[in-house]
Amino acid sequence: MDRKKKIIDLVVEQGVVPLYFHPDAEISVQILKALYRAGCRVVEFTNRGENAVTNFLQLRKIADKELPGLQLGVGTIRNRIEATEFINEGANFIVCPGVVEEVAVLAEKNDLLWIPGCMTPTEIILADELGAQIVKLFPGNLLGPSYVAAMKEIFPGLLFMPTGGIETNKEDLATWFKSGAIAVGLGNKLISPDLVETKDYQEIELVARKTLEIIQKIHGR
Repeated sequence: MDRKKKIIDLVVEQGVVPLYFHPDAEISVQILKALYRAGCRVVEFTNRGENAVTNFLQLRKIADKELPGLQLGVGTIRNRIEATEFINEGANFIVCPGVVEEVAVLAEKNDLLWIPGCMTPTEIILADELGAQIVKLFPGNLLGPSYVAAMKEIFPGLLFMPTGGIETNKEDLATWFKSGAIAVGLGNKLISPDLVETKDYQEIELVARKTLEIIQKIHGR
């Protein structure tokens, strides 16, 4: 199966892409393991801070050794240099905060899924022209579900993943999926900073598992 299609299918099936960053490598690893135990098979590690590449490498090593089937991507990629660093360390997909043409070209050259962040129809048109299949609508809570529905009508061939400010309760999630979203991106709402601070990885796992179960019920699976 095509590598990009495999990840797209996993994103659609999972219905959520967890995204997070922590400057400590061991804490980052434990969060990843908790998400994996919960059933997450697509995870985005955010490119933030001077330790991002080093920490990602540690996650990649753990994923390869202990977490079969995990697709580990990197987010907040702003230019070709950053993209190259993470591609060299084994990123499975690339997420940008905006439409970055040089990253789109590099991702395509490496047969990697590229997910650009968009807010306006003009940006979505450019993303489409550059070969994007999934578009991250950001900030999701400002745009709203009705915006997703409107963009689906204009761009029926694209898949939309709202990210930012989305809650994990059934009512909020159901509204997003009803609007046409194929998945949602969840950061602090899924991986609570308080739980990370106390290193309560079991609770992080439970919250993630519950969220996955809610999404499956919404889809009638």
